[in-house]
Amino acid sequence: MGSKGHASAQKVARGSIRRQARNKATDSHVKTDVAKAEKLIVEGNKEEAKKAVAAAASALDKSVIKKKIHANAAARKKSRLMKKVNKIGAETKAKAA
Repeated sequence: MGSKGHASAQKVARGSIRRQARNKATDSHVKTDVAKAEKLIVEGNKEEAKKAVAAAASALDKSVIKKKIHANAAARKKSRLMKKVNKIGAETKAKAA
C-alpha cells in the first residue's frame, strides 16, 4: 500500500484489492463458461451445448448487471454463441440430405 500514514488512503487501497479479486473471479467465471460452450459446440453435442450456452448467457448477464462488461458486448457474445449452436443442427441436416 502506497500511503504510509493516512488511514483513509490505506482503507481505500484495501477495498481496491478486494474489488480487484472479486472482478477477476467474475471475469474468469464468464470466460470459463463461454469456453465450455465453445468446446461443446465444436464437438457437435447440441443438447449439452445448449445447456452450456444458457449458463454462459447467464454469466454474461450477471457481469452486465455488475457493470463488468458492456451490455452490447454481452449481447454480441450471446448472439454469436446462439448462432453457432443453431448451426449444429443445420449442418447435420445438410449432411443427411
